[in-house]
Order: sequence, then structure tokens, then C-alpha cells
Amino acid sequence: MSTTESRLETQKIGALQIGVVLLCTLAQLFDGFDISSISMAVPALIREWHQPGAAFANTFVFSSVGIMIGALGSGPLGDRIGRKPVMIGSLLILGITSLACTQATNIQELVIARTLTGIGIGAVMPVTVALSSDYLPARLRAVAIMIVFTGSPLGGFLGKQIVAELLPIYGWTSIFWLGGLLPLALIPVMAIWLPESPRFLLSKGRLTDSSRRLLDRLGLDLDTPADHVDVVKGNPVAGLFKDGLAGTTVLVWILYFSNLMSLYLIGYWMPTVLSLSGLPPAEAVRASSYADFGPLVSICLVVPLAFRFGPAHILACMLGTGILSIAAIGLLALPHAVLLLVIFLIGACTTGSMTGINGMTAALYPARVRNTGMGWALGIGRLGGIGGPWLGGFLLGLGWPPRQIFLVTCVTAGIAMVTMIALGIRGRRQARMVLREA
Repeated sequence: MSTTESRLETQKIGALQIGVVLLCTLAQLFDGFDISSISMAVPALIREWHQPGAAFANTFVFSSVGIMIGALGSGPLGDRIGRKPVMIGSLLILGITSLACTQATNIQELVIARTLTGIGIGAVMPVTVALSSDYLPARLRAVAIMIVFTGSPLGGFLGKQIVAELLPIYGWTSIFWLGGLLPLALIPVMAIWLPESPRFLLSKGRLTDSSRRLLDRLGLDLDTPADHVDVVKGNPVAGLFKDGLAGTTVLVWILYFSNLMSLYLIGYWMPTVLSLSGLPPAEAVRASSYADFGPLVSICLVVPLAFRFGPAHILACMLGTGILSIAAIGLLALPHAVLLLVIFLIGACTTGSMTGINGMTAALYPARVRNTGMGWALGIGRLGGIGGPWLGGFLLGLGWPPRQIFLVTCVTAGIAMVTMIALGIRGRRQARMVLREA
């Protein structure tokens, strides 16, 4: 490892690093609101547009299609032109297309707008990981990325609490006005205060005065040649299968696909299912917010337990608990208070595990392919995010009881749990090999 790379991997935490993490968390917060915005709007749209719930499946499906496109493109683009321009461009797309949703008059128009919104959503996710990772020492990276990703469920939880108050007064368009204006307001903040990745700056050379000042704050040797920094050479996607990463990449893709299939089926359909089960739209949105509150609580337990027992063990246990919670909501007639508790547990275990998985994945890949690794993991996972919402609409169209459509996610969550165990075993074997070589 070069001196420059060593300094980046062991840098101290100061105001610069904390600022980057906070800005990335804020981007995730607004991103999380916009992911949830369509699920919040559909219960009201069912009544206003006089359409059955299954008719809105494509609004969920094509939101995930857009997210997949954004995630797959964001990683390689960030490696080529820089993380900061991708972040600002993603927020711009997110804001403008969310505002466009307010003008939709039918499902087809809403599908088009949500597909474009999804591109912005998907592009934000990997670039927040890549930027914050480059400003974090290796020893804190996995845990800190978990904290960054709590911004997404926090955005969903706070957004649903606010929307539950706005919806009866201002209607469904208020959801998308809020989802559009917030990212646009964040753009000037990012333009002024968000720094570019130090690895990207060193790899490109031709440093500006501001770039030199930034690198000097990190204690880096500005005369270090680019090939001394851990950056991608050649095709960044091909790098995910080199240097012993192929097995890890395959397992990560299976994990993301299966878990995001569970997460998106539950996340998109939860407010609609609760509304079809008898709750008013505003109350259905409020009740579903407990699924977003769960990860905020579980992360407080995951972080210390992950340090003690390793993230793979803890995440596998969370996924197993999530399976039991999903089965309970699908099979049992629960009192309202118990229903809210089970919704909370589903969020804590299923969505909460995804927060941990994101942090763990960021630590699995070396810096040169981290942005691409996260982008493609999220992008491949979005195939599950496409299939989950479609499957929910298909089962509703077949006449399944609304809550029972969640039962299929017990299978996908089971696959995710087994894959997590396999990743843990692989990680321990690799660690033993490193020790033997040392």
C-alpha cells in the first residue's frame, strides 16, 4: 500500500470528515422520502382516480426500474467524472421529476414521471457511499456507512408522519411537492460545502488551488503520482471479478436481489395493503411509518453487536427474525396495537438489515471499485426491487387477501439469510488466509 493510500485508510476524524458524512446522510434522508412518496400517494389515488389497488403496480415497478438504471449508471459515472457532479445531477433529476408527478392526471403519466424520479433516487445511493467512504478510515467505514444509510428510513419515517397530517388537507400532490422541493434546496448546499473524492482528484491530476488545499487538509503528498492511489484501471465492472472478488461479488448480488425483493414488496405495498384492510389513507400512511422507524432503533443495536460478533452473524439473525414477523402479519388477525408492533419489527429486521448490508458491502470492496461495487450491487438488487412490487400487484389481482401477499417474502428473506451466512464464512476464510500469508 502506498503512503498516500495508507494515509487515506488511516485518516483522523475531524470537521471535514464529519461534514461529508452529514451531507451524505442528508442526501439519503431526502432520497428515502422520495422512495416512499409513491407508496404514500397510492391509497389516496385509489379513491380519487377510482382505480383498484392492483392497477398501480406499474407505478411501483417502474420506480424500481428507474432506480436500477440510476444505480448501475452512477457507479461507473462517478468513477469517471467525479462523485460530486453525479451527486448534484442526481438531486436535480430527483427534484424536477418529483415536481412533475404533481401534474400527472392518470396512471400512465405517473408511471413515466416515477421512472425518471427513480433514476435520481438510484444515482444518489452509491455516490453517497463512495464519497463518505473516501473520507473515513478503514476501521470505521462499515459502521459509518450504516449510519449514513439510516438517512433513508429516517426520511421515510419523518415523511410519512408529515404526510399523514398534510394528506387530508392538501391531497396527494403535497407529497410530491415536498419530495421535489427538498432535493432542489439541497443542491446549493452540496455545491458549496461538499468536497470531491480525494482519490478521484489525485487520479486525474491537474489540481486546482482549492483541490490542493483540500488534499493538504488530509495530509496528502501532492506530488504523489496517480498510480500510487487505489483507483480503477480499465473497465470498473470487470474489476469486481478480479483479485479474488468474484465469489464475493456473486454472493453480494444474490443477497441484494433477494433482500430488496422482500423490502420493496413490503415497502411499496404496505400503505395500500393497510388501506385495503380498512384503514383510512392517512392512517395507513401513519401506521406504515413504523416500518421506517424500526431501522432507526435497530441500528443502535447493530453497530455495537457488529463490533462484538461480526456483521454477518448479526445480520443473519435479523433476517431470521424478519421472516417470523412477516409470517405473523400475513397469517394472524392481529389487534391494531400488535399490528403496529409487528410492522415495527419488520422494519427493524428487514429494512434494518439492508442498512447493515450496505455498510458491510462498502467494507468488502477496495477503494478502486467501491463506487462501482456499491452501484452494481444496488442495481442488481433493483431487479428484485422490480419483481417484488410486480408480484404484489399480481397476487392482489388474483384475489389474494391483501396481507397474505407479504408471505412470499418469507422465501426471499430466507435466501438472503442463507447468503449472508455464506458471506460470513467466506470472510472468515479470507481473514485466515491473510493471517497465514502474513
